[in-house]
Amino acid sequence: MTAEPIRSMAFAARQAGILLSASSIDLRNAALLSIADAIRRRLPEIIEANERDVAKAEAEHLSAPLISRLHFGEQKASRVIDGLKALALLPDPLNRVQYASELAEGLTLYRTTCPIGVIGIVFESRPDALVQISSLCLKSGNAVLLKGGREAMETNEALQQAILEGTLHAGIPEGWSQLLHTRQDVDEMLKQDDCIDLIIPRGSNAFVHHIMQNSAIPVLGHSEGICHVYVDASADIPEAVRITVDSKAQNLSVCNAAETLLVHAACADVFLPAVAVALRERGVELRGDKRTRALIDCVPATEEDWHTEYLDAILSIKVVDSLEEAITHINKYGSRHTDSILSQDDAAIEQFMTLVDSADVFANCSTRFSDGFIFGFGAEVGIATGKIHARGPMGLEGLCTYKYKLYGHGQTMADLNAGKFSLTHRKLDTER
Repeated sequence: MTAEPIRSMAFAARQAGILLSASSIDLRNAALLSIADAIRRRLPEIIEANERDVAKAEAEHLSAPLISRLHFGEQKASRVIDGLKALALLPDPLNRVQYASELAEGLTLYRTTCPIGVIGIVFESRPDALVQISSLCLKSGNAVLLKGGREAMETNEALQQAILEGTLHAGIPEGWSQLLHTRQDVDEMLKQDDCIDLIIPRGSNAFVHHIMQNSAIPVLGHSEGICHVYVDASADIPEAVRITVDSKAQNLSVCNAAETLLVHAACADVFLPAVAVALRERGVELRGDKRTRALIDCVPATEEDWHTEYLDAILSIKVVDSLEEAITHINKYGSRHTDSILSQDDAAIEQFMTLVDSADVFANCSTRFSDGFIFGFGAEVGIATGKIHARGPMGLEGLCTYKYKLYGHGQTMADLNAGKFSLTHRKLDTER
């Protein structure tokens, strides 16, 4: 696609976004339900498109976890439809009063939530992510330009047609959601800083940095998930085995799956043989440091393993001498996504929760709970691993910003400076 169509798409999104920002919550909720109906009606053709994408991916010998992520059948469709219905039940994220103050008699200030505007999102080959991202943008009043992985191209096209059919039927302005197709389209999108307010790239650190270096548009990175499970000296061993297996093997191809296991030396001789059996039963290849290999049979781990998001049936393991060593390892090698401590020591748990510099820090539960739907956000645009604006599972709140609204009755700065009225700065109830 040439530069001019991308420019036209961005401009159309800007115009549609302005109208969408002023739409009622009833209209946006009706549109979400209309999308659900359209997906259900169009499901046979969506599944056919997906089967073509999967067949092509298999012919290109993509890994099994990536092909699993690519599949979109009845089960995923049902989850997507349920998600749309659940999202429609959530409160309106727009026009919420966050702060209210009387600056002077008859001069009142309100800070209210509003959409970011136009968002460009580049995401991996997960067709269900297209629906989740679009629906969150719709509910939060944002227009969106989307670029999915090339492996899911036909499925994304079919789903996008259902999304547009549903929203057009409900009365949402045209142009609010548009699909890009090539890397060249993305390069052109990155130049539209007068129309696009935010870029959200989902992918590797290298990919996110590439986007940041090639656009004047603010970028909110959702980079790789190098997630850790740390088994502390006081951990309940059977429970720790269950949680570790779930964190790694419940779904291999997701960003909140554990990639590195850290084990305190005080429990390693008991825990490692037990967890090794359980993980091998799930087909997981184990890679360990020297101390790990002294206790279980596994492949030697290299320095590169600590940096790697496998998204596959591979887990790196390291034995550490202290909680402090585990925290240092996580902060050095992790991606600030999700890390979990398994411990019965409350002081150790709180030290881990405080000092691990990640968006999500858990205690005695699976890293797989790092998810917008699980957190009650309806769905997620992704897991934000930075610290500015949004962090962790990014749902409706993360897609909103705010504006200040000041209501007066003829006040001027000249009158204030002349002493004709005084500032009161009296806090007001946020219910208007």
